[in-house]
Amino acid sequence: MTQDMKQTITLLSIALGAISGHAQTEAPDSLSGQELQEIVIEAPKVIRKADMDVYHPSKSAVENSKNGMQLLNNLMIPSLNVSEALGSIQAAGQSVQIRINGRESTIDQVRALLPETIKRVEWIDNPGLRYGGANYVLNFIVSNPTVGGSFQGQARPALNQAWGFYMADAKFNVGRSQWEVYASCKLTEDIKIYRDYNETFTYPDGTSITRRETPRGGCLDNTLPYYFASYNYIKPDTTVFVAQFTNQQHSGNKTEYNGIMSYSNGDNDILLTERYGDKGNYPTLSLYLQQNFPRKQMLVVDLSASMYFGRSWSDYMEQLPNADSYLTDIHTNIKDRNQAYAIEADYIKNWRNSRFTTGVSYTANRNRSEYENLDGSIFHQRQDKVYFFAEYFHRFGKWSATAGMGMQYTDFLFKESDQGNHSWSPRPQATITYSLNQNHNFRLNFTSWQSAPSLSQTNIVPQQLDGFQWRVGNQNLKTANSYMLTFRYGFNLPRVSSSFGVRAFTSPNAITPLLYWKDDKLITSYENSRGLQNLSFFLAPQIEIIPNWLMASGYLQYRMERMRGTGYELHNNAWSGNASIQLMHWGFVLSGQYVRAQRDLWGEKISWGEDINIIDISYNWKSWQFSAGIIMPFGKYDQGSKSMSKWNSNEQHMRLDMRMPYVSISYNVQWGRQKRGVQKLVNADAKTDASSAGGR
Repeated sequence: MTQDMKQTITLLSIALGAISGHAQTEAPDSLSGQELQEIVIEAPKVIRKADMDVYHPSKSAVENSKNGMQLLNNLMIPSLNVSEALGSIQAAGQSVQIRINGRESTIDQVRALLPETIKRVEWIDNPGLRYGGANYVLNFIVSNPTVGGSFQGQARPALNQAWGFYMADAKFNVGRSQWEVYASCKLTEDIKIYRDYNETFTYPDGTSITRRETPRGGCLDNTLPYYFASYNYIKPDTTVFVAQFTNQQHSGNKTEYNGIMSYSNGDNDILLTERYGDKGNYPTLSLYLQQNFPRKQMLVVDLSASMYFGRSWSDYMEQLPNADSYLTDIHTNIKDRNQAYAIEADYIKNWRNSRFTTGVSYTANRNRSEYENLDGSIFHQRQDKVYFFAEYFHRFGKWSATAGMGMQYTDFLFKESDQGNHSWSPRPQATITYSLNQNHNFRLNFTSWQSAPSLSQTNIVPQQLDGFQWRVGNQNLKTANSYMLTFRYGFNLPRVSSSFGVRAFTSPNAITPLLYWKDDKLITSYENSRGLQNLSFFLAPQIEIIPNWLMASGYLQYRMERMRGTGYELHNNAWSGNASIQLMHWGFVLSGQYVRAQRDLWGEKISWGEDINIIDISYNWKSWQFSAGIIMPFGKYDQGSKSMSKWNSNEQHMRLDMRMPYVSISYNVQWGRQKRGVQKLVNADAKTDASSAGGR
């Protein structure tokens, strides 16, 4: 065959592939750039489909990445707050469900991905019913690797504190089988912290007492080893089998505050020590089977089992200087032995312009908590959930619609008191999308989900928190319902892609804390409140300032909230967001990031996470990447909360020296010929719960 004939056949194959992709989707599923001598085929950086936005990694993004997390950071998806240094992924202050080829995964498993194998990234801000009530879904589509094995490693130590991240991953293939082993450790040891804490207690008779805490130090430990091993068997287009074992260790999670307390009634110079933490293991085993049938039919079954063996504890002590005894001496120790089991089965049928999905899942939680500080008192909780759903998607011209209904049955039983409750909760969902063309679309989405009470919220064993406060759970809590309506307009312009919209949310019976006095004790319990409502306006642009060199992206949100519960109605208006800028050239990547955390109103408290800024520079050379950066080069670290209860008003700020310079070395090597990646579409969620031993 002549060289000219080979070029002609190659060009014809590309053209036919593009035509075929257009027939199956509303936008071509092409690579971001393919070059054939004088012919270049380009696709937008983001393709706006009826139910998702699709991002294709550019050549420079892949070349400047050594793992999947770095590639995601280089994509600069505007709605996402991605911190490769901190190992976090969030969107609008909410959690993001991570999936790889449809299979629910972890951030560590994203790190283990080879950037060269990531074909595209799907961003779903209106997840369907089969995603189990997720706020957002990020799905990595991984194509066939071209090697038979790979090894990745990374080390990122801080230069001034015992903080960092370390990981190693290896993949091996034999025939249709693939084995993978992964291990990582997030190191946080003896980080110096302190807090500012002032609060006022108001009694039912109107009298009050204020206490102020002057910090005198503290420390934070939160080292988290994590590892997994998996086996995959894949017969292309027919069968996929996955077996995976993971274990997350809390090797010593501890927070300690030391301070000097003074009271408005004249008591001064009281030495305070408060510390709390947990330690344990979360082993999980999952089995997955996917079987394809003729006429575009598929059956997917997933089983999962997890356990938690560990303990949580808290100590609260008040003491006068030079005194041998304590004014207040409280110790709580809870030993957990909890189990969770889940099975899910989904059936999927595709036609040319439509899709039908239906499924059922069952989840069982069995929790056993032993209170060692209360003469070994034991508390049992049983929780069962059954979930059914059916969903239909259809595309007609420039319009598409998805409609579905889920139904969740939840049952609780508390063995010692023989109390419990059960409920049926409907979960309707619908989406309408109008695509003017590939670069402009409008989407209206309605979704709903349920939140079951947690173990700590239903635990009726009294826990003393300090000299004033106690916590007691409520076994009469009911599953809470949430509803959200979102309108979004997305568009692509030369060098700019963006989306903006409005989101309305309500949870009419949200489970929230309830404070009340009983004798001289301030009790924190829980209730099904009168509801939370909020309205958000958001803008998420991505701007290519200098093509292939300089890019910026960000997310800006303004939210208005109202929270109502027993005896209160509160309001909160706040803005939040993130901004990133990135310069790539000659193998160097210079990036900067700023994050303003969302201020969340829940119950009678406003809480906020970390306001963070990071500067990082990296250089890629062959299989190596070398980088250096600094966390919090500007400003002062602040994480905290503000309580507005009429019985207890307080404000707390956690401070630490977060100005941490770090260096990072990444390495990956590939060899041989590797097999096809796993195509897991559903995930049976069996997550064990854990007790909480207190802390104010």
